[in-house]
Amino acid sequence: MTQTADEPAPTAEPEPAASGLGAPRRGVASRIVNRLGGGLVQLILVLIGFIWLVPTFGLFIASLRPAQDNASSGWWTALTEPARLTFENYSNLLENDDIISSFVNTVLITVPATLLVVLIAALAGYAFAWLDFPARDWLFLIVVGLLVVPVQVGLIPIARLYRELGIFGSIIGVVLFHVAFGLPFAIFLLRNYFAGIPRDLLEAARMDGGTEMSIFYKVILPLGLPAIASLAIFQFLWVWNDLLVALIFSNDQTKPMTVALQQEVRQFSTNFDVLAPGAFLSLIVPLIVFFAFQRYFVQGVLAGSVK
Repeated sequence: MTQTADEPAPTAEPEPAASGLGAPRRGVASRIVNRLGGGLVQLILVLIGFIWLVPTFGLFIASLRPAQDNASSGWWTALTEPARLTFENYSNLLENDDIISSFVNTVLITVPATLLVVLIAALAGYAFAWLDFPARDWLFLIVVGLLVVPVQVGLIPIARLYRELGIFGSIIGVVLFHVAFGLPFAIFLLRNYFAGIPRDLLEAARMDGGTEMSIFYKVILPLGLPAIASLAIFQFLWVWNDLLVALIFSNDQTKPMTVALQQEVRQFSTNFDVLAPGAFLSLIVPLIVFFAFQRYFVQGVLAGSVK
């Protein structure tokens, strides 16, 4: 049956809105928090950063003050008399053979311990992630289990082993200890990062005739640079600031700066002219390393957080 021209066309009635859809209504308190949240969070972060920087700034000011001023008043009093600040403490520090030799020992310990851990962990992480070999998963579980082994457990057995090998008190012994106890975390970190690399890239490289070592150097290392840089920063900071291992396995000729400064505190409790500039020198080097690799460090921390 056809519809005549006089009859109006049927109109569709609007459907009732589905209950529960749409953005929920926010209260007054929620709107205030959302408006002030960004600025409030930034203000809190700035205050936290300022609080963290105060001791560093105070150490730097104390390293520029004469020893008698540091012994008689706090570092903040120097802000009212900036003319009394001097770099004489640093010039005297550079003439201190004990501090200079300990600084060189710190570099000789930290740089090899960092490079060896990064190199060995990168190779092992690639093997655990992409190579098939017998007992691969069991070996990786053993590596993960070594993460819970504290450093204190190995001090006495390794000290006896070093004495039998004739390397107790040498720089090589300290480096090997840091490498051994730094590898479990390093392998765990890099293996998980390398496992996230797309398989298609590796398969394409193998189809082009690439060997495992060429794939490692030309594909894995460039893509894994953020994680490797993050690991290098962590390892560098751990070894550079270490006191326990160096205190046990080093001697007067191989001691790093942490041990040298500890001995200065033990011998003279008021020699701020050596302690303050020495501590600031020990602090500024890790900061330089961190800011030099800050871009890669942030990428490594954020890797895997988004797809």
